Amino acid sequence: MRTGTSDDMAWLSALRQCRLSSWSRTLENRMISSTSMYDTFESFNLPKSVRIVEVGPRDGLQNEPNNIPTEQKIELINLLSRTGLKTIETTAFVSHRRVPQMADASQVLRGIQKECGISYPVLTPNMKGFEAALAAGAEEVAVFTSASEIFNQKNLSRSIDESLAGFDEIIKMAKSESVCVRGYVSVAVGCPYSGRVNPDVASSIAKELYSKGCYEISMGDTIGVGTPADIMAMVESCKKLIPVSALAVHLHDTYGQGLANVYAALMCGVSVVDSSIAGLGGCPFAPGATGNIATEDVVYLLDGLGIDSGVQMDSLLHVTRYVTEFLGLENSSRCARALLQQMHSS
Repeated sequence: MRTGTSDDMAWLSALRQCRLSSWSRTLENRMISSTSMYDTFESFNLPKSVRIVEVGPRDGLQNEPNNIPTEQKIELINLLSRTGLKTIETTAFVSHRRVPQMADASQVLRGIQKECGISYPVLTPNMKGFEAALAAGAEEVAVFTSASEIFNQKNLSRSIDESLAGFDEIIKMAKSESVCVRGYVSVAVGCPYSGRVNPDVASSIAKELYSKGCYEISMGDTIGVGTPADIMAMVESCKKLIPVSALAVHLHDTYGQGLANVYAALMCGVSVVDSSIAGLGGCPFAPGATGNIATEDVVYLLDGLGIDSGVQMDSLLHVTRYVTEFLGLENSSRCARALLQQMHSS
């Protein structure tokens, strides 16, 4: 084997320098150096900030089989109010027979310590629920329907058209009382009874809710079957009919696609994400649906992307420990489990 001469070594050194220079220029051109990482994400048209709608106290707890004391629900909401969250869905004024966990809705809403700058919406499927919420001091409510006829019958015992027509009176009264109304579209990607949902069907219902006066429409993958391609198709269909600023996503992690689906929605311009502390949740009327995407995981993702959520992770970890301990459940947030383990180890 030939031994390298001084000329050979000089050539190799020059080649290395050339390669390093070329690699550096490539990094610079693609803007993936440490000083320009966030500029790269901006080039993907990701939002600069995201508002997280915390649904744990309502969607997270509604399916728990054991009765949860009202005082613990109130304490959970009060703790969440100290994390930087700006929207905390508090409870649901629904049938006590069908969703017994929400039977204390009035006591919960009256009992929480409302903080300035935080919204505390409640779910009201009908006029009876709306009137009860109004009497308890609600300043924002949410109405909901589905993108699947059979699911709507199972969930609300009425057709989609009947549900939409029933919201007119609620929204009219809400406006007269200066109460904001948010809209939900359940099973916007897939239904446990009828299968895949056409994106154009889901978006047409979102348009109806928006036209009726809902300031924001949350599109739900209620059973967590969607992939990023499904979410992008659904969101893009919605964007043709209503402003993207009026869209939110409500995703479940049944098939492990939750965070990937959040990222897909962000890439489409969505800047409002529903999530649940510790990944709690599940729909009583959606067989196989597991928990919501975990708030801790969403915050970790947003922090890594340089997107401002205003939520402090250390405060969230205090809440996640509280809620999992009093429920006696394993924490479904991978991020929270990892961070809490690190804290315990140190």
